[in-house]
Amino acid sequence: MNKKKWIISISAAIIVLGAIMYVNRGALATLGFDWLVAGQIEKGLEKTYQPIEGRKPPVTTQVTSKKQDPLSVLLLGIDQRKQEVGRADTMLYAVVRPSEGNVLLISIPRDAYVDIVGYRHKDKINHSFAFGGAGMTMDTIEELFGQSVHHYASINFEGFKQVIDELGGIALPIDKDIVNKAPGHDYFFIKGGQSQYNGTDALNFVRYREDAGGDMNRTERNQQFLKSMMDRASEMNQWVKIPEMIKIMGDNFQTDMRPEKLVDLAQIMLQSKQRNIYNYTVVGEGRRLTNGGPWYFFLDDQDVDNVSKMIENWLDPNTTEADLILPENYTKDKQPDVQSFTSAANETE
Repeated sequence: MNKKKWIISISAAIIVLGAIMYVNRGALATLGFDWLVAGQIEKGLEKTYQPIEGRKPPVTTQVTSKKQDPLSVLLLGIDQRKQEVGRADTMLYAVVRPSEGNVLLISIPRDAYVDIVGYRHKDKINHSFAFGGAGMTMDTIEELFGQSVHHYASINFEGFKQVIDELGGIALPIDKDIVNKAPGHDYFFIKGGQSQYNGTDALNFVRYREDAGGDMNRTERNQQFLKSMMDRASEMNQWVKIPEMIKIMGDNFQTDMRPEKLVDLAQIMLQSKQRNIYNYTVVGEGRRLTNGGPWYFFLDDQDVDNVSKMIENWLDPNTTEADLILPENYTKDKQPDVQSFTSAANETE
C-alpha cells in the first residue's frame, strides 16, 4: 500500500460521524470500493435499516451513478446508558448535495425551547426523541425550520466510543484537566494535554456540561469531536479495519435509508472532485423560565428564519454551486474554515 491518503466513503459512517465522515480515500478508489467493499458494507448494514412507522417516505429521485438531487438528513447522537430512555444530545440538520460534494451542517442546541410536534407543550428539543423517537424529532425540526427532513440517521454514543477505540484514539483540544463533579452529574476526570484520547475520554468530553458557556459550548465541543473523528478516520490506511468498523456501526446505528442507497451515495461522493463541509450553529440565549427551574436555550427568531432560507436554497436542485447561500462565518469578509477533501482521482504522491 502506498503512502497516499485514501478514503472510502462508507455512508453509514459518513452520515453519522459529522454527516459524511470520510474513511480511507485513494489508491483503490471507486473500482476497489465496488469490488472489495460495497457488498460487505451492504450486508453489514442490513439491520441498521429502521423505517419510521406511519411516516410517509419523502418523494426523492432515484440515485444514479451520475447524479443525485440534494437531500436532508437529520443526524442524531443518542446518549443512552443501560436501560435508560435515550435523548438526542447531538442534533445536526444536514443538507447533502452529492453531485457537488457539498454538505451543510446546521447544529441545533439540545436545550432549544421549541414546540414539540405531537406533544402537549413546549420543551427542550432533545426531549422529543425520548417522547416519540426519531419520527417526533423529525416532525419537530420540520416545524421549526419549515423545511423537509427526508431521512434520519442516529447512533448511540456508546457506538462512538467503540469506533474511537478501534481507530486507536483521537486528538482533542483539551489543554487543561476537565472534572465533571456537580451534584446530580456523573463524575469523570479527563487529563489535559494528551496527544490522543480513548473512547471513554472522548465521550466524556462531549458529555461535559459544567463550563460557563452552557449549551453553545457543548455544541462547539460536539463539532470539535466530529472534526477530530474525521481527521483520524482520514489517517486510516488498513482495509482490514473496515469490517470491524461496519460491525460496530451496525450494532449502534439506525437509519431509514436502505444500505444500497447509503453505498450509492458514498460512491457519488467519491466521484466528486471536491468535498466541502460548512458548519453553522443556530444562535440564541440561555436562561430559566422560573427561578430554580430548568435551563432552556431560546433560539433567535430571525436567525431561525435565515437558516430556513439557507436550507431551502441548498435543497433546491436548480441552485448552482455558485449561488449557494453560505453561513455568515464563510462570507468573503471573514476567515472561512471549510473542511475540504480533494478527490482521490486528482491526488498525487
